[in-house]
Amino acid sequence: MLRLSCKFSGIVCFLFIVLSLCYFNIPITNASTEFDFGTLAISSLKLLGDAHMKNGSVRLTGDLPVPNSGAGKVLYSSPVKFREPGTHFPASFSTFFTFSVTNLNPSSIGGGLAFVISPDDDTVGDAGGFLGLVNETGWPSGFLAVEFDTLMDVEFKDINGNHVGLDLNSMVSTQVADLDATDIDLKSGDAVNAWIEYDGSSGVFNITVSYSNLKPKEPLLSFNLDLDQYVNDLMYVGFSGSTQGSTEIHSIQWWSFSSSFDSTSGSSISLSPPPPTTSFMNTTATVRSPPPSIAPSGSSSESSTTTSQKNSKSSSCHNQLCKQGPGAVAGVVTAGAFVLALFAGAFIWFYSKKVKHVKNSDSLATDMIKTPREFSYKQIKSATKCFNANRIIGHGAFGTVYKGILPETGDIIAVKRCSHNGQGKNEFLSELSIIGTLRHRNLVRLQGWCHEKGEILLVYDLMPNGSLDKALFEARMPLPWPYRRKILFGVASALAYLHQECENQVIHRDVKTSNIMLDEGFNARLGDFGLARQIEHDKSPDATVAAGTMGYLAPEYLLTGRATEKTDVFSYGAVVLEVASGRRPIEKDVSTAGKVGVCSNLVEWVWSLHREGRLLSAADARLGDEFDEGEMIRVLMVGLACSHPDPLARPTMRGVVQMLVGEAEVPIVPRAKPSMSFSTSHLLLSLQDSVSDCNAMINISTSSSENDFNGIDLV
Repeated sequence: MLRLSCKFSGIVCFLFIVLSLCYFNIPITNASTEFDFGTLAISSLKLLGDAHMKNGSVRLTGDLPVPNSGAGKVLYSSPVKFREPGTHFPASFSTFFTFSVTNLNPSSIGGGLAFVISPDDDTVGDAGGFLGLVNETGWPSGFLAVEFDTLMDVEFKDINGNHVGLDLNSMVSTQVADLDATDIDLKSGDAVNAWIEYDGSSGVFNITVSYSNLKPKEPLLSFNLDLDQYVNDLMYVGFSGSTQGSTEIHSIQWWSFSSSFDSTSGSSISLSPPPPTTSFMNTTATVRSPPPSIAPSGSSSESSTTTSQKNSKSSSCHNQLCKQGPGAVAGVVTAGAFVLALFAGAFIWFYSKKVKHVKNSDSLATDMIKTPREFSYKQIKSATKCFNANRIIGHGAFGTVYKGILPETGDIIAVKRCSHNGQGKNEFLSELSIIGTLRHRNLVRLQGWCHEKGEILLVYDLMPNGSLDKALFEARMPLPWPYRRKILFGVASALAYLHQECENQVIHRDVKTSNIMLDEGFNARLGDFGLARQIEHDKSPDATVAAGTMGYLAPEYLLTGRATEKTDVFSYGAVVLEVASGRRPIEKDVSTAGKVGVCSNLVEWVWSLHREGRLLSAADARLGDEFDEGEMIRVLMVGLACSHPDPLARPTMRGVVQMLVGEAEVPIVPRAKPSMSFSTSHLLLSLQDSVSDCNAMINISTSSSENDFNGIDLV
């Protein structure tokens, strides 16, 4: 009886609330949202990743003096209603913000920021060109963003390193505008003002950018957009940013946002004015003009008029209800009971969906974990058909590679079966400890490992187009130039990541075409980390016995045994010349060498053509005229710059990336190849040892480049 009484009291209380809401004409849910930095509490902002507050502004990325790659997000903590449930009628919204991109090192650029409408408030995507919006697998999906990009990413079809773009569930912009045409430089450090507006009635989306405090009459971009296709009923709004091996700082200095379902609002939504210029400005940015006051004049009077009209309507509604008598009240009570039943049903439905969502989220979280896992020997044996010889797809220095199909998932994998010796075990430990912690779109992904029954097995994603070596020299048709250019850019990006963006610097030590794999889209994936070494940044590496493949080894590495990032750069230079010319770094036999003159060494041959002013003659003859001459010369010059005998004269891999996309000039390469010079205090081998081994070096250089020079003692 008491329980029933409590339930009845609860119903009465609920009906009283419903009646009160009807009585005072207060909506149950507020469909509009409005806020700005001037009235927003810090607790209303959710900072994710590297995002942090500093000097009254929000910085999306870290303030580090050394080049790094990171990502951060700031979101309004409450979800915003972007469409009506059921009808899917989209909201009109307008946002204004002031931002700046400053750089602690002007020569280290890369990254950007974006205004984002996101389906969730707890994930940060990958750094670099992904701008913290998504990761390389495309998760999470269902986002809308307006990007302000400072680096040209060929992968995402960027037009340059200074543009604005609209991203819809993808980093490839559907709408794009060149900011160079408006004399706006995102990397200048100046404060930039941006207006983004959407009219839910007409479907018109406008993006306006200016240094000025006055909004330009004409938007930078204006187009029709069906917002309903890209948003849920509730979404989160904010900003995302990332660095890409750079020292960029992305600051949001002012932000206003307003949304409404009023069909007459559209782009006329009023936003609160920004604060004085000294309140939320980044002290390192040069402000060309104060932030604009975008509230229309007379807004206060209009607001008071609207308020008085609302109060008048509310009072009228109340008086009419009273005049209707008990019958009207009874009708409201009946309606309240009906609403209560709807609420109860909605609560049960929502609760069941939430439980299901939690289960699905757990499953999704499991699927998203990409760290290497342990496979059973039984799984690998079944996948490779008992290591059938017909499944062999390659041989490496330390083992054999098999194609496999996992029976439980149908996934196609590559299995490296390590040699049964001490060096094979060392390679296994090195590869597992290094590549297992790395994540980059141009690295072969290690799925897992198996160490049972005396076997050491590494499981990778299978690359359907094999190695770059086979694509260059064993394919029936020559590899097209656009693919070659894309591959070289991908390898450069991977090495820049290893050298400059990892917590500990990774020296690959075995960069060559046979270790560069090609996925289904002929994107480069650098693999085989068996010889790789990790060292702390700015630390000198220890001397070891030289390991690698002749033709790709830097001269100072052969003499000192010290592998540095510049030895990887030299190896990359050999790959560049090999890809551009279609010739191996060291020719296999005398007859083949005769085709390229007296030099059997590819670097020597290309440099001799450069000395004669005939550099373009080094281009692969099989390409015919199916390449851009300017691009070919640029690539060959990059290859020679990386092949410079002096390691200090070689560029960094981050610099190479910028050279390949035209964001940096290729350094001047001397016509005559310079001679090498070393400090004798750093020599691992004595001069007598080096001279006595000269004949052995010549014999090795004329052998096949397939033969690895792994740990051969030169002494």
